[in-house]
Amino acid sequence: MPDETRIEMIYEAFFETEFPTDLALALAWLTAAILAVFAPILNESPVRIVLALPVVLFLPGYALIGALFPKKDDIDMLERFALSVGLSIAVVPLIGLALNYTPFGIRLAPVLVCVSLFTFAMVLVAHYRRARCRPAERFHVPFSGMALEVRKEFPLNRGSNTDRILNAVLVIAILFAIGTTIFVIAVPKPGEHFTEFYILGEKQKAADYPDRISTGTEYPLYIGVGNHEYRTVTYTIEVYGMTMELDNESTTSRIVAMDPLWQHPLTLAHNETAIVPYGLSVNDTGYNRIEFLLFNETVPGPDVTGGDRLSASVRDLHLWVTVQPA
Repeated sequence: MPDETRIEMIYEAFFETEFPTDLALALAWLTAAILAVFAPILNESPVRIVLALPVVLFLPGYALIGALFPKKDDIDMLERFALSVGLSIAVVPLIGLALNYTPFGIRLAPVLVCVSLFTFAMVLVAHYRRARCRPAERFHVPFSGMALEVRKEFPLNRGSNTDRILNAVLVIAILFAIGTTIFVIAVPKPGEHFTEFYILGEKQKAADYPDRISTGTEYPLYIGVGNHEYRTVTYTIEVYGMTMELDNESTTSRIVAMDPLWQHPLTLAHNETAIVPYGLSVNDTGYNRIEFLLFNETVPGPDVTGGDRLSASVRDLHLWVTVQPA
C-alpha cells in the first residue's frame, strides 16, 4: 500500500470520522482515574478506589476487544463485556510481570503509566479499525437503548432453558471474578511480620565499615530499622563495646566485658523505615567487638547483661574491630 494512501486513511479515520462515544468515555474515565491517584486530596479518598478499579478490571480488556473486534456482528454485547473483564485480569498482571524485570519495578506509578499507555494505544487502534468499517457495520454501544439491549442479551421469557442457564452461569462467573479481585485489592493478605535491622557505612552503603579504630575518634555509621510488623512499634537501639575471649577448652567465645556506649529510642509506623546516624567512638583499647542490639516495646533492666541481654533483643548485629590508642 502506498504511503500516501496509508496517510490518507489515518487522516480520514482520526480527523473526518466521529470518535466513538464508548471509547471517548473510556479515555475520560482513564484520565479521571489518573488524577484521582495522583491528586493530593483525591488520592486519600474512596474516589480513588472507585475510579481506579475499572482501570484494572475492565478498561484495558475493553480497549483490546474493541481493537480486535471493530464490527458489531463480530461478537455480541455479553461476550464483549465478559471478554473485557477476563482480558483485563490477564493483561494487567502481564504488564506487572514485565515491569518486574525493568529498573522501574512493580510500583504504583510505573504500573499505572503502563496500563494507561496500553489502554490509550488500544483505544486508538479500535477507533482506526472501526473507522475503516462501513458505518452500518461499526460497533457502537446503544446507550439510549441499553435496557432493551440487556433484555436482548438476557432473555427471560424466550429462548431455551439451556441458553438462560448458560447466561446466568456466565454472569455469576463474571461477578465472582470481579468480586474476588476487588477483595484481594481492598483486603490484602498480611504478609510475614518482621523487623529490618542493619548497619550502613559512612556513605550509607553496606560497605566501608571501620575495623581498625582509635580511641577518642568518631567513626560515622548509620543504623537502619524498618517496621513490617503491621502495627506501630516503639524500638530501642543499644550499642555496646564488648571484649570477647575464646575458651580453648570448649572452643567457644565468651563475653569478658560489655559496656554500654549509646541508646536511642524511636517509634515507627507499619512500613516505615528510619536511618539513624551514629558516631562510633570508644575509649578502651580492650574492646574487640561492637554490638548493636534492637529491642521492641520491652527493654530489659540494667541487671540483665551479657548473653542474656543479647537473647532478649529482637535483632542483634556486630562489628569486629581492633582498637588502638590515639
